Amino acid sequence: MSAVTVPDVLLLALGAVALGAGVLVVTTRHVVRAGLWLVVTLGAVAGLYLMLTAELVAWVQVLLYVGAVVVLLLFAVMLTRAPIGASEDLNRSRWPGLLVGGGAGLGLAALLADAYRWTSVDLPAEPGTAGRLGAEVFQRWVLPFEVLSVLLLAALVGAIVVSRPDASGPAAAHPDTSRLDVPGPDREV
Repeated sequence: MSAVTVPDVLLLALGAVALGAGVLVVTTRHVVRAGLWLVVTLGAVAGLYLMLTAELVAWVQVLLYVGAVVVLLLFAVMLTRAPIGASEDLNRSRWPGLLVGGGAGLGLAALLADAYRWTSVDLPAEPGTAGRLGAEVFQRWVLPFEVLSVLLLAALVGAIVVSRPDASGPAAAHPDTSRLDVPGPDREV
């Protein structure tokens, strides 16, 4: 048995940070704090990728998930004027959720264990490079990539539309300007 190395300790520490922050994402009652714990979780996962020498995947994790998705989440929370503090809607019994989540987790684990047994997968002879990954994404997977970007754009536009005050009806078409507080020639500024 070999001695424990520094990378081993860093992997365990980053895994513990990712797991702990992930638990805090789903257990906190503050929406904004949950988003910030999600940043910590995704950052720790990016650190795990760095420790496993998958630098490209780590930086894609940081740019796409930490940089874009979490900002989009927090932006949507602010646009929809969701309650920032603890929400009374979330003050429910946790046992049904724990039972359903635990049952789903155990069911998926049993399904994966049954489907794959303990088979091994042979690695390709040549390692993957950023060039090969880019060629795959932008030649073979370009349509799903673009559909995903349009979907994210539609979600952002939907958040903006939902957050706008209702501007329908005859009062919105012809607003009453007689009550505006505009300084005139007889009023001081």
